[in-house]
Amino acid sequence: MTIDTADTTHEQQHGMTDAGYIRIAVILAAITGLEVSTYYVDFGVLFLPALLIMMVIKFVMVVSYFMHLKFDNKMFSFLFYAGLVLAVGVYAAFLATFKFFIQ
Repeated sequence: MTIDTADTTHEQQHGMTDAGYIRIAVILAAITGLEVSTYYVDFGVLFLPALLIMMVIKFVMVVSYFMHLKFDNKMFSFLFYAGLVLAVGVYAAFLATFKFFIQ
């Protein structure tokens, strides 16, 4: 009895190529460099919005590509993005409690 292995050896491409992952990693490293530069360069009132925007961009890139949410069911993406919105909201409420936004 022989088993036809033609169907079982076919690999499904789930995700990106290695070059795509390296490209995303380089972009994430560049954004991290910009985040670190906010400590050394005075951004003034743009400090917090710049950090939050870079944080959201990095979050979306990591969960979309490295956690494969871009290729999975949209319900999983909704759950992760709802958690992101909740986390940013809690962080903003925490800062407002200590009057961070009042100059």
